[in-house]
Amino acid sequence: MPSLSAPLVLGEVQLRNRNILSAMTRNRASSNVPNRINSEYYTQRALGGAGLLITEGTLVTQQGTEWPNAPGIWNTAQIQAWRRIVQSVHQAGGTIFCQLWHVGRLSHPDMPEQRASGKPVLSPSAIPARGGCFRLLPGRPGYATPTAVNDPWELVLAYKNAAQNAKQAGFDGVELHAGGGYLPHQFLDYSSNRRTDLWGGRAENRSRFTIELVRALIEVWGCDRVGIKLSPTGGLNDVGMALQDTIDTYTYLIKQLDSLKVIYITLVRYVEAQDPKIEGRRRGTPHDVLEVYRGHIHRPYLFLNAGISVPEAQDLVSRGLVDAVAFGRLWISHPDLQQRIQRGVALDVPIDFKTINGHPDVDPRKGYTDYPFSS
Repeated sequence: MPSLSAPLVLGEVQLRNRNILSAMTRNRASSNVPNRINSEYYTQRALGGAGLLITEGTLVTQQGTEWPNAPGIWNTAQIQAWRRIVQSVHQAGGTIFCQLWHVGRLSHPDMPEQRASGKPVLSPSAIPARGGCFRLLPGRPGYATPTAVNDPWELVLAYKNAAQNAKQAGFDGVELHAGGGYLPHQFLDYSSNRRTDLWGGRAENRSRFTIELVRALIEVWGCDRVGIKLSPTGGLNDVGMALQDTIDTYTYLIKQLDSLKVIYITLVRYVEAQDPKIEGRRRGTPHDVLEVYRGHIHRPYLFLNAGISVPEAQDLVSRGLVDAVAFGRLWISHPDLQQRIQRGVALDVPIDFKTINGHPDVDPRKGYTDYPFSS
């Protein structure tokens, strides 16, 4: 049986192991353009043995997110900057996919990036998410009421353009972020999607946007270089449906993704820490994503993410329940995580939670590229 350290043939790409660097927003770009510090971060983790690196959420259009230093991939400067990062990762023996990201209603119309875009904050319906904290705005407001998308096909085109840009930058593939309460998730969830056209209502219609995005990405990349991330249990960013509705929606979607032959599906399992209370109640729909959805995934590889220890990951892979595991926090404070696992070195470096996300008055390397490699 395979182990976490065993190679995996991912379509046209051979991964050296099944230990995946999960996408994590770290807020370290230069405005919206990735920089040398980002390159150092990804190169360290390629040198540290990651089988596949997934970039932080990379914005497909200019948006006023809570993270003013989140990178994008909609213009030439960004393509060139990402190209330098990809080249460095490749020189270090790594494989890297670009995670395509649109936050939808989780932007604010008064954030500088949103104002510069000249466009409104968009979502399937004009329903604001509860929560949010835009620290750079006076009064630190929460989320505002978005503008309902008039023509979702325009957003599909924006994603397709971003996928073409990622190809120009030399990435090995792309991952669609369709979880986390972000734009595709907002279409999937009936608490944020109350449309009465072909993009809302029953599960098949609410799934349409995600399916069309995947088709557009496959047109650019081919199915062997397109993955997708889903978080069926919801919770984060004010999404979540009744259990049976959740299961029905994601069962339908996953069957469609299987027929489209995406190369992998990453399922984010329920973690209470990612289901904050809103007005005294949690929004998520806890259920065992492996037990419920594993049987519907045949062609794509299955990756699992969220709150997984190394021993549990080893067990899941060895029993064939998952094909690979995406780690987040372990990679933050252990840039050589996979090397440590292979050598039996302790994973004992604590995370400095104050520096997970960059701050204007703090050296961007602190808590980002200054964690030590083991001797």
